[in-house]
Amino acid sequence: MTQAFDAAAQQALLETRAQMALELARRLGADACEVGASVDQGVGVSVREGEVETVELSRDQGIAVTVYLGSRKGSASSTDAGEASIRAVVEKAIAIARHTGEDPAAGLADAELMATELPDLDVHHPWPLSTEEAIELALACESAGRQRPGIRSSDGASLSSGEGVRVYANSHGFLGSQRGSRHSLSCMLIAGDEGGMQRDYDYSSARNPRDLLAPEKVGESAAERTLRRLGARRPATGRMPVLFDPTLASGLVGSLMGAIAGGALYRQASFLCDRLGEPLFPEWFSLQERPMEVGAMASSPFDGDGVQTRDNVFIENGRLASYMLSAYSARRLGMQTTGNAGGARNLRIEAPLASREELLARMGCGVLVTELMGQGVNAVTGDYSRGAAGFWVENGEIQYPVEEFTIAGNLEAMFKGLSGIGSDTDTRGSIHTGSWLIGEMTVAGG
Repeated sequence: MTQAFDAAAQQALLETRAQMALELARRLGADACEVGASVDQGVGVSVREGEVETVELSRDQGIAVTVYLGSRKGSASSTDAGEASIRAVVEKAIAIARHTGEDPAAGLADAELMATELPDLDVHHPWPLSTEEAIELALACESAGRQRPGIRSSDGASLSSGEGVRVYANSHGFLGSQRGSRHSLSCMLIAGDEGGMQRDYDYSSARNPRDLLAPEKVGESAAERTLRRLGARRPATGRMPVLFDPTLASGLVGSLMGAIAGGALYRQASFLCDRLGEPLFPEWFSLQERPMEVGAMASSPFDGDGVQTRDNVFIENGRLASYMLSAYSARRLGMQTTGNAGGARNLRIEAPLASREELLARMGCGVLVTELMGQGVNAVTGDYSRGAAGFWVENGEIQYPVEEFTIAGNLEAMFKGLSGIGSDTDTRGSIHTGSWLIGEMTVAGG
């Protein structure tokens, strides 16, 4: 069994250590300082073919200190949050700052922007799970999938459960801390017929272990997804509609957020530079961030700068309404932070939704993509090209599985060509979305 994790005690200890680092930096001459500290503990097990493959008990901690000498910045970190280590980290950060160049944008976020509302967002749900219990759950998951006719073997099932505490403090007097947990269960299976072998997987993930799918359901779903890929062939080549499965549609949202992130914008490394207010999507599409959503996967009342998080609207009625900015990137761009140091938290789409069947009928003939390979997204130009697998669709009906083809387009054209959002919303991550139907892309098959 894992060593007991006293989250309250760990939180109090990290808060004390963070304040210790701030006071030491002040005494050593820093004009400003910020500290991030965390500790995480978890258990992870994996099984394969009915046998235990790995058991991992983890405990990680760290502290990072950034000091400012005027507009000079120095950062240092350590995996040891002990008192001696903290002093060494602070001294190293100050030594680095003395030798760095001046950066007018460097510094803490403005004091008046610090978070003052720090509610409990219900993101900490420990799971008192022994390694024996974790193994039993993983074995049950794999067994349920392996029992399906047509499944030849297993690539394994795994379960992970972890909780932790993170603390952020700075010399404005801000101190914020949050406890959190995350649990997941997954299974990958292999099926085969005279045409060859196929593999696929499924998983369940949640803050609260009670929200996980039953192990048997995860295994059965993994088997179903694997079996339906048997008999795959290459699709025809041409320009046609493409329907992205929800698990992949979230990646399109991620590409959008990367393009409107402050770091990409001030480096002129985005195809969406200087595009605020311009139409990018159909008018019926809006995209919002809800960081204070209770119990969600990425909820937090403060960002990585200590700034109060808030609901943001990034796409409003199809138009680019806001960039995603930290205090530093905002200064580089002559703008105001959006409370997004560390990224976006809980992205939600507002749009009319259609069933999977409606979207297939709307596309007529094309491909439903359920797997993507490679990293073929150019953030500077928006060009998009990925290897893919999925299903061929004719007359609005799935005909057979397809593989070994590529889909290509340009993100801006794909966004403008979005013709439908599915009601099959995937809620397992911080981006909630259903399937995306893109009106036309280039498909290169056999």
